[in-house]
Amino acid sequence: MRSGIKQVAEHAGVSIATVSHVINNTRYVSDEIKRKVYEAMEELDYRPNSAARSLRSQKSNTIGLIVPVLPSDTSNFFFMMVAQGIQFTLKQHGYHLLLSNNTTEQIEDEQEQIKLFNSKLIDGLFIASIAEDVSYLNEIVRSNYPVVFIDRKPAGYNGDSVLADGLGGAYEAVKTLIAKGHRRIGLLTGELGITTSNERYEGYQKALADHGIPWDPSIVKVAESNFESGYEGVKALLAEHDITALFIANNVLTMGAMRYIQERRIQIPAELAVIGFDDYDWTQITSPPLTVIRQPSYEIGVKAAEIMLKRIENPSAGSKEYRLPTALIMRDSC
Repeated sequence: MRSGIKQVAEHAGVSIATVSHVINNTRYVSDEIKRKVYEAMEELDYRPNSAARSLRSQKSNTIGLIVPVLPSDTSNFFFMMVAQGIQFTLKQHGYHLLLSNNTTEQIEDEQEQIKLFNSKLIDGLFIASIAEDVSYLNEIVRSNYPVVFIDRKPAGYNGDSVLADGLGGAYEAVKTLIAKGHRRIGLLTGELGITTSNERYEGYQKALADHGIPWDPSIVKVAESNFESGYEGVKALLAEHDITALFIANNVLTMGAMRYIQERRIQIPAELAVIGFDDYDWTQITSPPLTVIRQPSYEIGVKAAEIMLKRIENPSAGSKEYRLPTALIMRDSC
């Protein structure tokens, strides 16, 4: 049986009226009492129903953001730029951003973070979910507020999504290598299953097919997205196969791969042409500077925030998918 406001009041050791005032922001309540009420709501998985929410005199003007960032993962640069774009846009409309990192990349922690946001009575949720299927949102969110997916488009829940054109970016990278005369083009990519990895993998395949180059799975390495996998992945590719070019489908794998390439003093692009994915400052100071696919990270944040604001004002509108173009940044590595 689902807990109600009475159970929350008993758990927090306060009156039902106090819980109501915290939820509806109708009277001053000390921060300490608010904390107890929020903790009770989280522990009991209590969520005010949509009818109760509509009776509130004010919105919380707070929107949650959940991103999967590991301490050693350079994807935090990407997500922090997305967050900056979101925050800048929301601030102009009087909204605040509440950020939470899923540092474990476990679905259970993702769910707990959303429940915590629910106790804060957020008006919307941005999320880059680690899951391919987010059907659990139907139970946790229950359409009480809009959800906008960023960087990836999972299945199982009806929400808007804003992401970069990963397929188009990967296609452009491989097409560029082909135009320079390469036919043996290796691929080092993160684990498949999320939109970003899947689409870059598909872009690689499509570019080869469109230019009459046979598909060779032996020169494709799918690895965990971390520095060590990038190092070991390119080491295996170069030891086992004769490739003249390499497309690396994410930033952290690119870093690991470049460490190995520079250790072995492999001449770029004379011995191996390289194109990486995502443009960070470090890609300009390698020897030679890296050609990369740049993602519009800040612009993704701005667009996601604009969509969120529209959804808050018009929650009945149908969900859409928004794709922002990537850009090929030509340097000297191919």
